[in-house]
Amino acid sequence: MRLLLVEDDLDLAKGLVLALSSQGFAVNHVSLGQHALSSIKARDCDAVILDLGLPDMDGLDVLKQSRQKDTHLPVLVLTARDGVDDRIRGLDLGADDYLVKPFAMPELFARLRVIERRMGTAATHLIKLQQVELDTSAHLARVDGETVNLSRREYMLLKELMESAGRIKTREQLEASLYAWGEEVASNALEVHISNLRKKLPKDFIKTLRGVGYSVSATPASV
Repeated sequence: MRLLLVEDDLDLAKGLVLALSSQGFAVNHVSLGQHALSSIKARDCDAVILDLGLPDMDGLDVLKQSRQKDTHLPVLVLTARDGVDDRIRGLDLGADDYLVKPFAMPELFARLRVIERRMGTAATHLIKLQQVELDTSAHLARVDGETVNLSRREYMLLKELMESAGRIKTREQLEASLYAWGEEVASNALEVHISNLRKKLPKDFIKTLRGVGYSVSATPASV
């Protein structure tokens, strides 16, 4: 899942980007509300983590305008404002969840997993397709019950493909899910990750549609 982090505290933002990336999210960061609205308009993200105390505009105004641009985009509000009235206003304006600073990272991860389930991209923390099982809570992959050692990128790639089982993911879509804005990407990086991943999975689990993209079968594991 591609996250847009809107946070002007650069130290906090850096820590959040590292923590969220370690959990398999592709995170893009902006510090200004106007930049956030531009990204939302361009549909560059699947969900937003929004701080309310921004330097150029109130985060609640960002929330309100984002709802005018995309009524279905999940928004998780981060704020130091812990008053009940502030929370009610944020929720009334369309926030999907509200997390008060300071917060524990595991709680943020849990809230994001709830958002993923609401989006339909993670109906459960276990995804089973053929002999492959992905545990998105523990960040583990298993083949025939045996744990497979995956790099962070390989895990993110497998998760994206398995959550989109039965649908073709283009090169551009997969790269957007793996890398943040401005991150240097070698021209053959995706192919290298696909090749390495295939060596650890059943034969033909990942299918290539030449010139189009990649997919995995939607056929679930037999019970």
